[in-house]
Amino acid sequence: MDKDYFKKLRILDGGMGQDLLERGLVTKGTLWSSSALLEEKNHKLIIDSHLSFINAGAEVICTNSFTSRRVRFKQNKVNEHFEYANKKAGELALEAKKISKKNVLVAGSLPAQNDTYCVDKRDQNIIKKNFYDQANLIAPYIDFFYLDVLSSGKEIEIALNVIEKFNKPVLVGLHLKKNCKLPSGETITEIVKKFNNNNWLGVISACVSPEIVDESANELKSLNIPFGFKVNLWGVEEPLPVDEFNTAKPDEIGTNPNIRLGTRKDITDEIFKNFVAKIIKKGATILGGCCEVKTNHIKQIKKLIN
Repeated sequence: MDKDYFKKLRILDGGMGQDLLERGLVTKGTLWSSSALLEEKNHKLIIDSHLSFINAGAEVICTNSFTSRRVRFKQNKVNEHFEYANKKAGELALEAKKISKKNVLVAGSLPAQNDTYCVDKRDQNIIKKNFYDQANLIAPYIDFFYLDVLSSGKEIEIALNVIEKFNKPVLVGLHLKKNCKLPSGETITEIVKKFNNNNWLGVISACVSPEIVDESANELKSLNIPFGFKVNLWGVEEPLPVDEFNTAKPDEIGTNPNIRLGTRKDITDEIFKNFVAKIIKKGATILGGCCEVKTNHIKQIKKLIN
C-alpha cells in the first residue's frame, strides 16, 4: 500500500465491540467481541458492523481481533479455537469490504497481548510468541497492521520486530494517561524517536479520552509523522486495566465494560464534530474512534471532510 496514505485526511472505524453488543451479541467470559467469531450464527453481526462503519464514512476497518489474543482464549478455555477465530476475523473483514464495493483498507488489529491499558511485564519471549502467533494468522487478510492500544516501548519494539517478518506496514496506536505518557511512563516523543522506521504509516493516541487527544496533539504534531486518534467515549478519563473489573468466568455471560466505565453523555454529535475539527486544525489526519464511538460519530467526521 501507499506509505503516504495517512498524509491525507483519512477516516478509521469506531468501536466495533460496543457495536456488536448493541446488535445483540451475548459475550462469554472475557472474550467480549471475539465471542462473535466462535459461532457462525454471529458472523453476520460482524459483517454488518463493518458495513455500518463503512457506510458511515470509514475508509479503514479493523479486524475484530482485539480480544482474540492467546491469553484470553486460554483464560476462557477455548484455546483450540484461537487459530479459527483470528482467521475468521480477517475473512469477515474482507467479506464486508467485498459487499460494500468500496475501496476500503483492512487494518489488522494486533492488540497488547496481556491485559489492556497496562504494561505487559511477562518475559519478552512469551510476548514475542503471542504477537507472532496472532500476526501470522491475520496477515494474509490485511493491508497493514494496527498496533491496537499498546502501553510500553518494550511491547512496541517486540511487536515491530515481529511485523517485519510479514512485509506489511504498521500504524502504531499508543495508549496514553492524563499526563500524556504511556502507562510505562515513556513519552510519545521517546517512543517515536526510538522506534520509528520506514515501515510506520503513522502514530495515533489509542482508546483515550477527547481531552487526552487534545492535550497530546501538539507533541504528536512536532514529530513530523502522520498522526491522529482513535478516541474513546468512556465515562472515565483513565480506564483501569481490563481484567481488574471483568471477572466473568468462561461459562458466564460477559460484562459489558460500559457498566463499569460508563459512557459520555455530554458528547453530542455537534460537540464531537467540533472536537474533531479542532484536532484537524492541529494537524491530525488519522481520524477514528474506539470504545463507545458509534456510526453517528463517524458520520460527523465524514461531514467535516466533505
